[in-house]
Amino acid sequence: MKTTQNIEMAPHAESAPTIMGSLSKRRIIGDVVVHTFLAIMAVIWLVPIAWVLAESFNKDTAPFTKTFFPAEFSLDNYVKLFTDRTVMDFPRMYLNTFIIACFTCVISVFFVLMVAYVMSRMRFRLRRTFMSVVLILGMFPGIMAVSAIYFILKAIGMTGGGTTILALILVYSAGSGAGFYVMKGYMDTIPSSLDEAAILDGCTRSQVFWKIILPICKPMIVFQAITSFLGPWLDFVMAKVIARTQSDYTVALGLWLMLEKEYIHNWFARFAAGAVLVSIPIAILFIIMQRFYQESMSGSVKG
Repeated sequence: MKTTQNIEMAPHAESAPTIMGSLSKRRIIGDVVVHTFLAIMAVIWLVPIAWVLAESFNKDTAPFTKTFFPAEFSLDNYVKLFTDRTVMDFPRMYLNTFIIACFTCVISVFFVLMVAYVMSRMRFRLRRTFMSVVLILGMFPGIMAVSAIYFILKAIGMTGGGTTILALILVYSAGSGAGFYVMKGYMDTIPSSLDEAAILDGCTRSQVFWKIILPICKPMIVFQAITSFLGPWLDFVMAKVIARTQSDYTVALGLWLMLEKEYIHNWFARFAAGAVLVSIPIAILFIIMQRFYQESMSGSVKG
């Protein structure tokens, strides 16, 4: 009987290593295919960035060259962007955009937090109706309201006379509270027992918000801050409609102006330099905000 059992078990013992080896080979082949695909996609993604960076140092300012990468390199494009203001004042455009983006970021984050907290923690009449209306309105692209926004601003005298920057800040931040859904969804995951415990300890509603909810919402605040900053920093349509003179232009309008027929032959390399400079604040913002993504419940302070 023992001999028979050993004979019957032998094929299974021999087939086990074969199956394991086959699975290991499939896993290795799968990993090779996936990593090869990711490497190809990384090259496709990085080549345009490398080209723009190299083109920003191109000594030849013409848009058409014989080689893919510049033959001669120079810092003149960056220097002239900030020193040659006879045609267009790029530093002024850059400063305008930075001011608009910073104010919009702060105001938008504040509005979104306020609305999200109310929608998540409070119950009142027409609450669901309000959320449904905002959800439906959010399905329509903002570009549909461009004409109406322009005529409203024109009626109150905010399309010129040095009020363009204020007008753009109002336009970008005024309706930001309607984008509360993502923040509200995050706040809904925070147990209401934390609020109740804080209130039992003597906290007011405002203290619960500032000392309990906000520290827990740091990852979402970072997300909201980045998206609120990127909106006005990269927007073209709204700025083009409202800004009527070069002194009120943003960097998006300045870069567009560099590609017009009368400027492109002398400004194409400067356009690449301007594109690189536009990406610097975005990169700095991501680097500064990155560490806050790791903070969640550990940041809460019971008060």
